[in-house]
Amino acid sequence: MKIATILPYKENYTFSKAQAAAIWVSDFYKYSKFKNQTYIFGNTNTKDYLTKNYINININNLKSKFTSTTKEYCDNFVKKTRNKNFDIIEIHNRPEVFNLLKTKFKSKFVLYFHNDPLTMYGSKKSSERLNLLINLDKIVFISKWVRDRFFINLDKKLSDKTEIIYHSVHKSKIKIQKDKKITFVGKLNISKGYDIYKDAIIKILNEFNDWKAFSIGDENRSRPIINHKNHKELGFLNHNKVLKFLSASEIAVVPSRWEEPFGRTALESSSRACATIISNRGGLPETTDHCIILKKLDSTELYKQIKLLITNEKLRKKLQKDGFENIKHLIKDNTILIDKLRENLLQNFSLNYIRNKLRIINIYNTGQKNYHRLYNISLGKKFTNGFIRNGHDVLEISDRDYIRQKRNIFQINPSDKFQNYLVNTVKNYNPDLIFFGHTQNIKRETLYELKDLNNKIILSQWNEDPIMKSLSYSKKNVENISYYSDIVDHNFITTDPNILKKQIKGIKNLHFFFVPVDKNIECFDVSKKNPTKDLFYAMSHGVNRATLKKGKNDSRIHFLNNLIKKLDNIDYDFYGFQNKEPIWGNEFYQALNNSKMGLNLSRGLPTKYYTSNRIASLMGNGLLTFVDKKTQLDDMFSKNEVIMYLNINDLTEKINFYKKNNHLRKKIASSGRKKYFKLFNELKIAKYILDKSLGKSTSLY
Repeated sequence: MKIATILPYKENYTFSKAQAAAIWVSDFYKYSKFKNQTYIFGNTNTKDYLTKNYINININNLKSKFTSTTKEYCDNFVKKTRNKNFDIIEIHNRPEVFNLLKTKFKSKFVLYFHNDPLTMYGSKKSSERLNLLINLDKIVFISKWVRDRFFINLDKKLSDKTEIIYHSVHKSKIKIQKDKKITFVGKLNISKGYDIYKDAIIKILNEFNDWKAFSIGDENRSRPIINHKNHKELGFLNHNKVLKFLSASEIAVVPSRWEEPFGRTALESSSRACATIISNRGGLPETTDHCIILKKLDSTELYKQIKLLITNEKLRKKLQKDGFENIKHLIKDNTILIDKLRENLLQNFSLNYIRNKLRIINIYNTGQKNYHRLYNISLGKKFTNGFIRNGHDVLEISDRDYIRQKRNIFQINPSDKFQNYLVNTVKNYNPDLIFFGHTQNIKRETLYELKDLNNKIILSQWNEDPIMKSLSYSKKNVENISYYSDIVDHNFITTDPNILKKQIKGIKNLHFFFVPVDKNIECFDVSKKNPTKDLFYAMSHGVNRATLKKGKNDSRIHFLNNLIKKLDNIDYDFYGFQNKEPIWGNEFYQALNNSKMGLNLSRGLPTKYYTSNRIASLMGNGLLTFVDKKTQLDDMFSKNEVIMYLNINDLTEKINFYKKNNHLRKKIASSGRKKYFKLFNELKIAKYILDKSLGKSTSLY
């Protein structure tokens, strides 16, 4: 998870000048589990940043009246983060920043309100606030009062997208020895009640000359001035100095006239064991449960309450003790809330991943058009079985069948409908992995759109067809793989990856997988039988073509013609050869079960690790299987599990030999079947594919 936190450009993220919003961001950042993935952006001219992860956004026209500073700020943010790909962008206190950025990023957006929404550009009108509710992924308020203001003239039933997370403090480990100090912290102006404090504190200091009063803060405009020998203005102090000063004070005063969005000073004062007096304005009552709330907001009432705390030591000590021991808002607790909020924005993926039960969309040709006659050689079906048996949920989509069924005289090419179908299915199902093979029906733009919907989604493609240069058919197959290879996260092929790397320059995350067997598909064991036929071989002129194609010829035909001339008294049963039509489905199994041995002959020159999916049908059903040694499948199977041949003469001798040695034929075929199911069953292949797709370290065998 990568997070961008954007401060208002006027909010100074430095030790010397940090105010409420900057302190909020800094406090919660330090304790977040996503600390190392979070970047904080703002604007300042000084270098004493609160945290190391801060990135400054320069603004040239900071005081210009002719250009929008906020727009320049946002434009510069976009330029600086163009390749960052943030999962979440958090915007503090500026609705207009969200409005400027929402079309620039595909991230999740969170807006934090630190002030009255009705005073800000972009949220003054109820229509603007409703628009924020619709378009933002989450809105966070620093108090209930701020949230109530946001929902003026809006239906509060819409509040499910919102959270309240308060300013927070650490619990102090020790209570410092108190001095007879009364402290005011904040802007020294009338809206903060500084004039009320002035009149009350002068009376107090005149009456109790062993007490002293202090004001921490500044104000550039006209303001009240306190002239008393026992009062001192300390000016603006950094946050740590303020906390230290409050820890040594007996009484703190927050008599604000302004509707305080929260009132951080009140929280900090109470947590530092100050007997705290506050006004009943805005969010101030939400800061602490252990304080005095002024019934009237005037100097007379404030004077009475300060005097009460001075003269009633028992009450003063109780408020100090209760405030110190029962802090209402702790950084540790509220950091957990913020991190959970972040996790929940990507909840569907995270939850599935955490419980290791994934949602998978498996896109392949289920063969409805062919009445499912290809079920026994369908890798897509085996993948689905493997995923489900590993405990995951699978949604199957047959792209070719969908498009064929939607085709009509009014819409010859319904490809656009399929793109829409796929996008909306992803929105509803929210998969963790989209796994597809042997399709050109998914547009590249659609895959990019799916990534935009959830940039955590994993895209993996598979291909089982030959890729060797010696076969003209392979050129088209390599093009099919290449079409998606730069978009998907992982590519799976049934040939040694080095063969493809030479043809697709720069291809990444390329993995080899072996054709799986499935206990419910390769469900026979010929090694326990005595079939009447000796050697089985079945081929076709394309799996989607049920019959022979006249004039069609390839290297396999030549090989078989030469082989049968050399075989002596071998009762072979070949299909798709010499005008004998290909067989499918149940007929395929009836023929296969009637032969002792099988020939694993694939198109093209033998290539490292490549074999068609017939090997699963042969070895998986217990036929003694002959494989060309140049495929190097003896890296996986020993001579006691499969018969490797060097050339056609060697193959002829071995076929003749094992016909005469029935016991040895059965033993090797049985061992080969057991080894195949041990190494490359549908559960193990599916788990291997998932582990690779999830970036886990794993090996095939």
